[in-house]
This record gives sequence, C-alpha cells and structure tokens, in this order.
Amino acid sequence: MKVLVADPFEASGLDGLAAAGCEVIFDPTLKDVALVEAIATSGAEVLVVRSTQVTAAMMDGDLSLIVRAGAGYNTIDVGAASARGIYVSNCPGKNAIAVAELAVGLMVSLDRRIPDNVAELRAGRWDKKDFSRARGLHGRTLGLLGFGNIAQEVARRAHAFGMDIVIWSRRFADDPGADLAAYGFETAGRRPTVEIVGTPGEVADRADVLSVHVALGPETRGLVDAALLGRLRPGASFINTSRAEVVDHEALAQVVRDRGIRVGLDVFPGEPSSGSAEFDLPLLRAPGVYGTHHIGASTEQAQEAVAAETVRIVRTYKETGRVPNVVNLTDRTPATHMLVARHRNRPGVLAHVFDVLRADGINVLETENTIFEDAEAAVARINIDGPLSPAQLESIRAGNEHIISLQLVTL
Repeated sequence: MKVLVADPFEASGLDGLAAAGCEVIFDPTLKDVALVEAIATSGAEVLVVRSTQVTAAMMDGDLSLIVRAGAGYNTIDVGAASARGIYVSNCPGKNAIAVAELAVGLMVSLDRRIPDNVAELRAGRWDKKDFSRARGLHGRTLGLLGFGNIAQEVARRAHAFGMDIVIWSRRFADDPGADLAAYGFETAGRRPTVEIVGTPGEVADRADVLSVHVALGPETRGLVDAALLGRLRPGASFINTSRAEVVDHEALAQVVRDRGIRVGLDVFPGEPSSGSAEFDLPLLRAPGVYGTHHIGASTEQAQEAVAAETVRIVRTYKETGRVPNVVNLTDRTPATHMLVARHRNRPGVLAHVFDVLRADGINVLETENTIFEDAEAAVARINIDGPLSPAQLESIRAGNEHIISLQLVTL
C-alpha cells in the first residue's frame, strides 16, 4: 500500500508506516497543483496531511483514504471525498492535552499580563506597581462553549485552580441534566461548581473567562457574534484555540475597544498556509490581546501521539479494510428495507441474490455476511432501497438451492 505524507510528520510515524508494510512517500513541501500531480503520478492509495488543504482535484487518482493527522478535518473537502467513496479519518483527542495546556496558559497570561511583563523588562523598564494589579483566577467562573476532549481537559485544569465552570455544548442539547460525574466531575454540593446551561448566551452572561472549543461546521460558523460577545462583562477574558471561523473578529475588536475585553487567540482569519510568512492582523496590536502562532497541538507529546494514531489507522485499513475514526460514513442508512438471507456458505449464493435485485431495479446499499462456526452456513443482511414483492422473494429463494430462508424487514 502506497502512503503519501504531504506535511511535516514525526519520524516515528514514518517508521511505523514502513513497519506496517507500506511504501511511504514523504514530501512535506507538496501543495496545490504539485500535490495534485504527486497523487496522480505516485499511485498513492492513502494521503496523510496536517494543515494542507485537500481539494476535489486531488481525489481523482487511486486514493481510497485520507488521514488528517490531527483532530479537525475542515481543511479536507469531505463532500468530494464521500462522492468518490474515499474514506476520511482523523485523530481525535490525541492533541487534547496540548491544546488545553495552551488555553490555560493564555488564561493565566491574560490575568497576569505575562507577555507585557516580559516586554517591559526586556525594554529595560521596571513597573511593579502597574503589573501587580491582577484579579486572580481562583473563585472566578470559566465559561466553555463546547465540551469535547479539549474542553474537558481545560475544565479539569481550571477546576484544580478553583474556578467554577459553566458549560454549553450541543452534546447536552437533549440532556441538559446530564450527570457530569461521567466526565470526572463530582458536583453535588461541591465547590468549585460545574454546571451545564442551555444556551451560549447564558455562558457568556456568567463567564469571567470565555473559552471556545467547538468544531467548525454550519451550526458553529460565526457562533461567537456581536450579540454573544456583548453579553460578556467588562474586563472579561476571551480565548479561542478552536477555529477562527467560529468568531466574528470585527465584533471581537469592537468589544476589546469598548468593553476592555482581554483576548487570547491561537487561531486567526487569513492565517498563512506556510510555516513562516508576513502576517498583519490589527487586532493583535490592541492592548490586552495576545496571540500565539496556531501552536495548540504543537508539543512533542501530542505529535508523537498523533503519529502513532495515524499509523494505527493506516495499519488497520491495510490489514482489515476497516477505517478507525472515519468521519464521512452516514449515521443512518438511507435503506428502506433489509433482506435477511440465511444460506449455506457456497460460491454464487450472494451473486444470485444481487443479480435478481439488479434485474428488478433494486439498489443494494449495505451488505453484511456473517459466517457461523465451521463455515458451513451464513446469514447475509442486505440493506436495499425498496420493498420486494412475494413473487420477487420467491424468485430469489427458488433460484439457488443453497438459500435456506429469506426474510424482508422494513426499516
């Protein structure tokens, strides 16, 4: 199996792919047209990327799997991959601790103005009186938008600081009274408190620090808008280590100017695609706004974990045909009926069933064939897009002597 790695990748990951029996092509400089050509000429079946954009034009070769060596996958045209039957997989949770550590670091930095302290000392100025003014985090309220792997790690660290935590997440939409003990928080009668609320606005109303941890999608694009930011109390802190597109940055600049909101960002609109480049965002020049270079996941620990997970995904696919962490399979089958065929395990049985279905214009959407002990018999479950008449069922049953029974189930 040929694997093309088109972004910087840990040596342990490259070695692991080779040890799995893969032919590895490693070229982290490939982008745009050069990547299209490399995929086409190399015959790669698997593409591994980190930040590189993967477009529909890159999917016309032999690719059958794209692995995002990280958590998000918004840099991949998932719709185009799905239309071509190409699996898209990612490495969720493997960089959660790294991103959480940065989010907490930004939180502390904003409260104690650590970058400004450093800048003043480097400039030869001593101003202990000014920099001694800090609110402190103990007893303050951290608001979390989202409660995935990263947010949970942030919550654990903030809880240890003695911060109360208020959470809004789509995962709790149908269960606002969810038991947070399942996430490691014993909240009944305990201080500091951890609480789920029903809307992002309720989080903003109560937060001394608002931290964003949602995946980018149609429902979250622009989630943090002027209305939401306007509900933050003056002097509150805002942190975003998720995706730039979930925030209205013009509105963010406005509340920085008008309400003294302090801001810590690791993601930005219009980020350079290369590792080093000129980058000018006026917001970053405002007092009380700190930025880091989209480095949330960039620790040695996180990158080694992501590399190991990427190897596991590719190895599993190579050896079993199954893809761990696949993100573009349908959650619910569009099939309307299931044909259950109990049959002797002989050549041609399923081919006969499929021939009859094809002749009658019935499309097979999913198939599972389970073999019994000693491999003498099996049960095939075939999801189809329409019903079968008694005559059609009889045609299938009578057409092959190894079919033991048929059952049609309405889904």
